[in-house]
Amino acid sequence: MTRSAERSRTTKETSIDVAVDLDGGSVDCSTGIPFFDHMLDQLGKHGQFGLKVHADGDLEIDAHHTVEDVGIALGACFGEALGDKAGVRRFATASCPLDEALVDCVLDLSGRPFLVYEVDPPGEKILGTPPFDPQLMEEFWRAFVGGAGITMHLVLQRGRNTHHIIESQFKSAARALRDAVRIEGSEVPSTKGVL
Repeated sequence: MTRSAERSRTTKETSIDVAVDLDGGSVDCSTGIPFFDHMLDQLGKHGQFGLKVHADGDLEIDAHHTVEDVGIALGACFGEALGDKAGVRRFATASCPLDEALVDCVLDLSGRPFLVYEVDPPGEKILGTPPFDPQLMEEFWRAFVGGAGITMHLVLQRGRNTHHIIESQFKSAARALRDAVRIEGSEVPSTKGVL
């Protein structure tokens, strides 16, 4: 069974190509936003997914469109790669620290998209070209879970450095997703028979 998918999304604001292989592969992320690329690399590396994200967006206006549209396309691709979810573990929890920062991720491959986002970083932008606004992370995760049909809770336990807080959430989400998609049997893990 192949658990992979590819998607393209083109609007007046962005042009995005994504590919996901839940069972491994290389990671290649290029969005024009170096900090965001670094976070997507964390998702692929620590999730042990094959991941390709290539995006061209209207960064001269803002990074918002690119970040949110990548979340939409990546979530849809992830959901397609999951297929009928037969045999997956379904539920998972992970907490990965980065120095002083710790974000918990709890998720369910439920087919019901919902995001609880209790992460309030200090607020300063991550320096770079272009600078990265940490408020965009909630937009990314909301778009991702909407496309993938996942319930996800991201809760900041502690942290002072914005970069560390955001990276902790990506590593925690990656490890929780890696655990949740693991094949443990052959049945769909739901009393309804579908997810």
